[in-house]
Amino acid sequence: MVWNPQLSRLSCLLASFLVSVAVLPATAQDLRVGAAAPDFTATDSNGKSESLDQFHGKYVVLEWHNQGCPYTRKHYVSGNMQSLQKEWTAKGVVWLTVISSAPGEQGYVTATEENSYLSKMHAAPTAVLMDSNGKVGHLYSAKTTPQMVVIDTAGKVIYDGAIDDRPTPDVEDIKGAKNYLNEALSASMAGKPVPTPYTRPYGCSVKYAD
Repeated sequence: MVWNPQLSRLSCLLASFLVSVAVLPATAQDLRVGAAAPDFTATDSNGKSESLDQFHGKYVVLEWHNQGCPYTRKHYVSGNMQSLQKEWTAKGVVWLTVISSAPGEQGYVTATEENSYLSKMHAAPTAVLMDSNGKVGHLYSAKTTPQMVVIDTAGKVIYDGAIDDRPTPDVEDIKGAKNYLNEALSASMAGKPVPTPYTRPYGCSVKYAD
């Protein structure tokens, strides 16, 4: 065989590329969707201890929340999030809203302030977890508000990502949007695979302490 320096260089580059791909860290999708949902314990806005394990056998929705975020306000001012909460909790789904903003950061609220907000907005989650130390948020690699995670009755993550396919703060964009949360819950409850198990979440960044 005649040695071709250009072909040899291309072979080396290709080998280098393949090695680089192999050592890339796994994505959130690889790590979480389809895997067992990490257990946690947190205190809710009424001072009650809530753990994921206590809801085993039920569908659970985790909703990362920041009432000052325009993208979150879009879904609360319109009543969209409250409608989703009422619709799915009426079907036996556990809905846990999670506030991971740290004290002094935008989005942080006390339990009293949050309960006042829930009443004002007629919100209806099962509970609101006061996660100011960010433990639950980091456990699920939550990045934005809102961000939605769905856990099935076997305790596995079946959806992680955006609430819908309209990444804007405009209320008018809710109409006609493809709601990934509804899609995931409806499909799984019907015994079907979740059509879109992972999407890129949109919204404000979660304001962790670190």
